[in-house]
Amino acid sequence: MILPAEPATPTNPEMTEPRRRRGLSGQLLSAFPAFESQNFRLYFPGQVISMVGTWIQMVAQGWLVLEITGSAFDVGLAAAASTLPTLFLSLFGGVVVDRYPRRTILLWTQSAAMLLAFILGIFAVTGTVTIWIILVLSFLLGCVNALNVPALQAFLSEIVEREHLPSAIAMNSAIYNVSRVIGPAIAGFLISATGTGSAFLVNGVSFFAVLLSLLSMKNTQKEPVAKNTQNPLQAIREGLHYSWNHPLIRTSILFIAVISIFAWSYVTMLPVIAKRTFGMDASGMGYLYGVSGLGSVVGTVLVSIYSRKIDRLVFIAGGTILFALALIGFTYTTALPVALAALFVSGFGLVSAVSTISATIQSTVDDRFRGRVMSLYMMIFMGFMPIGNLEIGYLSEHFGTGFAIRLGCLVTILAAVTLIFTSRGVRKAYSSYQAS
Repeated sequence: MILPAEPATPTNPEMTEPRRRRGLSGQLLSAFPAFESQNFRLYFPGQVISMVGTWIQMVAQGWLVLEITGSAFDVGLAAAASTLPTLFLSLFGGVVVDRYPRRTILLWTQSAAMLLAFILGIFAVTGTVTIWIILVLSFLLGCVNALNVPALQAFLSEIVEREHLPSAIAMNSAIYNVSRVIGPAIAGFLISATGTGSAFLVNGVSFFAVLLSLLSMKNTQKEPVAKNTQNPLQAIREGLHYSWNHPLIRTSILFIAVISIFAWSYVTMLPVIAKRTFGMDASGMGYLYGVSGLGSVVGTVLVSIYSRKIDRLVFIAGGTILFALALIGFTYTTALPVALAALFVSGFGLVSAVSTISATIQSTVDDRFRGRVMSLYMMIFMGFMPIGNLEIGYLSEHFGTGFAIRLGCLVTILAAVTLIFTSRGVRKAYSSYQAS
């Protein structure tokens, strides 16, 4: 609020500057209301540092597998190993998340992921790493994430007000994508300078930041969301029934399945494209990841600012189509500046859609089912990624990476067009929810 000027009082620079700062901070909080929560302000930097480390490991692992085997299929296989457990364990993870304190769960899962990163780093530094060691450790990390990811998604509802959830989810997505800019660049430097082993060790150290932020939080929920002692299988069935009979959640989850299989898998092939199409080393590969992440950051910021002003279906269907068209253009160019621009636009479109889908689910789900619904969402999103990773790895090996990516983009466009023209009831539901 701008106070009216008082002509009788002389201007005092020491008073004007604090007002200007308050005005700026007020505008920032208006654009990103999640930061009104002290716990979210603690969560944000710790998660950024940890996710930077995660991206360092993801990029280094893809590069290491390509160096060991020289196979695009093996790159996809290693990526699939880290997400496959999500397909089978996430629903049970959701039951755990609905029964036990989420911060406690996160402290255990983050510690376990840190240990696995250090183990992989030691194998790589000592020169004893093999493709089978990578696959086993990736699989174990996937088991940890089957519990960690739904807990993290549900935990957001405990550290911000409900009306600020869309902003918190967009900012959480921004964390992931800021890390996509910073992490691959650091990974490229570390791989070139010291090898992949140091990249894994750096990721291990980065987990201390998120552990410290979790331990520093106050007044988070200490008790389970619901004291539910029913059989886990019955609890899972109840969560599935609730999700299927909720039109917004059902449509959002079905659409995210298409994105998981046919859209997101292009990221797995960036090491192959960097090396074979553009003749890049590890540092150059980092630029491809980074510029895609930069576009994603812009997309999440816009979602945070405009999520309550623009029809969410515009972000979901429009962002998906924009992503697919830009990525198709990326596969046809060998000019690096054009390729980077296309990756920027594709990252912007895809994450605008994904973060809006997640915000829609989080904002509408009943708290009693939050853990189970988010576990279902993450089971589909991450658990179906192995299908996409194996599919794109196989097609890349036999028909070329460009063909594999373009096929996925065409399927994604078809799904988005179908959503626009056939789901009138869902569009009304989106509009009515936005107006509420």
